[in-house]
Amino acid sequence: MRLGKASKTVASHPAAEERMTENKLILVKRRTRLEELVVRYNTVQQAQFYIERLGADFSDYLEEDRRYHHAVQQAQQQLSPLGRVQTIDREHVPNFIFGAQDIVVVIGQDGLVANTLKYVTEQPLIGVNPDPMRWDGVLLPFTVEDLSIIIPDVIRKRRALKEVTLAKVELNDGQYLYGVNDLFIGRKTHVSARYEVRLGSSVEQQSSSGVIVSTGMGSTGWFKSVLTGAAGVVGSEAWQLIHGQSASKQGENHFNADLNQFGWNAPYLYFTVREPFPSRTTGANLVFGQIHPKQPLRIVSQMPEDGVIFSDGVEQDFLEFNSGVEATIGLAEKRGRLVV
Repeated sequence: MRLGKASKTVASHPAAEERMTENKLILVKRRTRLEELVVRYNTVQQAQFYIERLGADFSDYLEEDRRYHHAVQQAQQQLSPLGRVQTIDREHVPNFIFGAQDIVVVIGQDGLVANTLKYVTEQPLIGVNPDPMRWDGVLLPFTVEDLSIIIPDVIRKRRALKEVTLAKVELNDGQYLYGVNDLFIGRKTHVSARYEVRLGSSVEQQSSSGVIVSTGMGSTGWFKSVLTGAAGVVGSEAWQLIHGQSASKQGENHFNADLNQFGWNAPYLYFTVREPFPSRTTGANLVFGQIHPKQPLRIVSQMPEDGVIFSDGVEQDFLEFNSGVEATIGLAEKRGRLVV
């Protein structure tokens, strides 16, 4: 009798009748700068005192916070008639279990989209720009007002999805981590890291400030900045004085990768080594290369402590990578799916 009564109650609920789907719409949000300050300084007043003492404009923090929370509230109102809305904060995303039929809506910035994308499986993800006047948002093509149109299209499978290649690192103790933009392998404090690196038949002992592995999506970020810096050094007058013109040309060709072809769905990754130091026991030859299904990158840690692997710039979510641990880096078995 109780089951029958409950069933009747749900069926007659107006909101349930109006919904397009009973699947969940997961709304992912983050803390604003103001909220981060309040966590640190306990109150808004103390946060204001700290910011204004440094000569900054506290009203900008207040306005950003107001606009962001208004966007979240608007998104909830837009989504409620369409499905069962569940709102979660950024810090809960790594432990959240996404349902196979869920649709994920992220109220940006770009970093939140990337951080969420690595924890979903096949769920479509919609990036929403909460404040287009403030944020450019490469991964935020939609505004809150677009949701009433986008969500029905996604439910009816009438919306194009852009596949994104993810990186994956697996340790020999069974732990693993995904990367949407990039992976960093090195020391926690970014000081010299010692390790053995292997790509195909090439093996080298290295000391550097870390290894960066980039996906196509991340190729215009950290990865590009490292290559740009390296190319600038190779093309400088100081380099030519030390190594000669021929060495400069060779270096320029080595780093002149065609990143325009390194798309978001590229079936490969690239790695580059930051500041490799050649010595009697360490080399600096295996510093750049492509990773693909037949050629993973393997790195064995020689760091007694503070060795870490983290992804997408989130240093708090890391794997320990100390002496004897072996990491195998390659393409993830899953792909991200961004709504476009």
